[in-house]
Amino acid sequence: MQISTTISKYQTPNARGYHSIRWSRKKVMEEYVAKGRSLESVRVEVKRAIEAHGKGDSEKYDSIKEVFAQNKGDDREDTIANDEVKTYLVALTSYASLLNKDCNGLVKAILKCEWMGRDEGFVKAYAQFLGNLVSAQGAYVGLVLGTLIDHFTGVRLSSGRLPGCPAVSRETLSSRIHFALKYLLRLIPSASATLSPILSAKFPFADETKRVHVTYINNLVRLLEYAPELNSDVFALITDRLVKIDVQMQVDLDDVDDEVAGAIVQALAMNPSEQEEEDDDDVDDSDDSDAESINSDDANGEQAKRAKEIQGSVEKMDAILDRLFAIYDPYFTDPNSVEAANISRHTQFLLFHFAQKSEHLIDQFAGTCVQLAFQPGRPAVLRQSSAAYLASFVARGAHVEPQVVRTVFELIGSNLDHIRTENELTCRGPDLKKYGTFYAMTQALLYIFCFRWRDLIDSSEVFDDEDPAAFIGHDLVWTTGIKDTLSRAIYSKLNPLKICSPPIVSEFAKIAHHLRFMYVYPLLETNKRIRLSQFSSAVGNGALRDSGNGASNDSWHQLDAYFPFDPYQLPVSKKWIEDDYVLWKGIPGLNQDEDDDDSSGDEEDDDENTPEDDDTATDEEAED
Repeated sequence: MQISTTISKYQTPNARGYHSIRWSRKKVMEEYVAKGRSLESVRVEVKRAIEAHGKGDSEKYDSIKEVFAQNKGDDREDTIANDEVKTYLVALTSYASLLNKDCNGLVKAILKCEWMGRDEGFVKAYAQFLGNLVSAQGAYVGLVLGTLIDHFTGVRLSSGRLPGCPAVSRETLSSRIHFALKYLLRLIPSASATLSPILSAKFPFADETKRVHVTYINNLVRLLEYAPELNSDVFALITDRLVKIDVQMQVDLDDVDDEVAGAIVQALAMNPSEQEEEDDDDVDDSDDSDAESINSDDANGEQAKRAKEIQGSVEKMDAILDRLFAIYDPYFTDPNSVEAANISRHTQFLLFHFAQKSEHLIDQFAGTCVQLAFQPGRPAVLRQSSAAYLASFVARGAHVEPQVVRTVFELIGSNLDHIRTENELTCRGPDLKKYGTFYAMTQALLYIFCFRWRDLIDSSEVFDDEDPAAFIGHDLVWTTGIKDTLSRAIYSKLNPLKICSPPIVSEFAKIAHHLRFMYVYPLLETNKRIRLSQFSSAVGNGALRDSGNGASNDSWHQLDAYFPFDPYQLPVSKKWIEDDYVLWKGIPGLNQDEDDDDSSGDEEDDDENTPEDDDTATDEEAED
């Protein structure tokens, strides 16, 4: 196959995009000269130099390498120098088959040369050289692709300001990278398999700036336009790295003082503007600082530096998620397919948002969680996490219909009954290690009840749903079986209210009593006198729990209040989920009743006991 013929099918970029190439070997031979010498004479020189290098004489070979080196301040006239580089490049293209591993130095010199900012003829010649090289010498495929992907983190403006060449914008520089990649992938389709691990290896490290991450991701998405076979690999890679950033961000926030964390939140709230990646050619490449909002006047240098780093991570996370929401959104305009974390904090909201695009997707996501949570033989941690995802999705999803809420509640309740009957006879008492799945499912029901109790009322249509006070003081008719199921579980020997997260138990107790659904305060009083360590089958366990205290503290033996769709706090990207999200709604008159029911034994202040983790609660949710 003639590479020069093949490349004419593609396009080379200019400032407006791409225009058609008409490539002619005769035209090439007429156009390229070096120091007044013809292309043919340069070809002869190149061939002899490579052959001599193979025999140990590298003088001419090294001279050719110097042609591609960047010699700033060269006395030669710039245009002549550019023509010389082009002529040698075209000559080397003819002898790409001779560039074996012994010529690795020359190949690297060519790959490092400034090619993106030269004239369009040079860009065409460069792409043709790369195509001939990887076709003739397969060992260079990884090196060539990796060199191109290195530019995915951003191209320097100086690369488009070369002596003797017209100025080239950043947009065009980036387009030329994709032009070369597209040509190579069309020429050698199998190169996609080599490219996938390179994309992973070249992905920015977590401490790189927001701009670098967003630029790299934008280039990955652009790559998919002409390499759709990499779709699943690329989005799996982005999600994997996003989860890592998310988790590390939460660890960092947990490690700093509340004062510092508050300063970070305040800085983000004061400056929630959308900070897109900067494409302006006037931007100084060296200025990559993302977080400038933390005032360090009142803090020591180390603390201020730490706060600035964390703020940068939050802004990075926010920008990436905002970009991903925008990328995925068109696919769900007419939702007909979806492919589906860990203690990540925000990444899973991509799933939360798009899973609510249709009834079909809601059923599919809820069904997947049910299958993972209830299927015997799966690891306990996976089943417990799935129950948390299911409960959080059903409780928080604004587009989850009441019928789905009731169905999920009944499914979880049925499984609770099954686990309880299998274990109650041999149960000595509450034990998170032995009955972790039972407690996770019970906590899921408590959480769903706190948020969606209106949907569990059979007679709710006779009340004004916009006025929660309308429900108060009535004997409500609840969906058949839910009260009996919860009652059997709560008053069983497994005693879930002692194991489930205290804030969730406390909120359930208050709401259930206020709605005349169930009165559990006497049991909570009894539970105060129970030490979980006497029933625990092991001091440590792998369940979802609070491990911040020693084994002598009951919290070590209790479930964590982790629900993956707790309030979303990233200021820019939160716009995507505002209409999808059920905020916490207080119940009129409940606070007054709390004053009379302090016997519940909850050590926390009543105003703090919302069913989500205190660390993730928002002020908006605390309002009625």
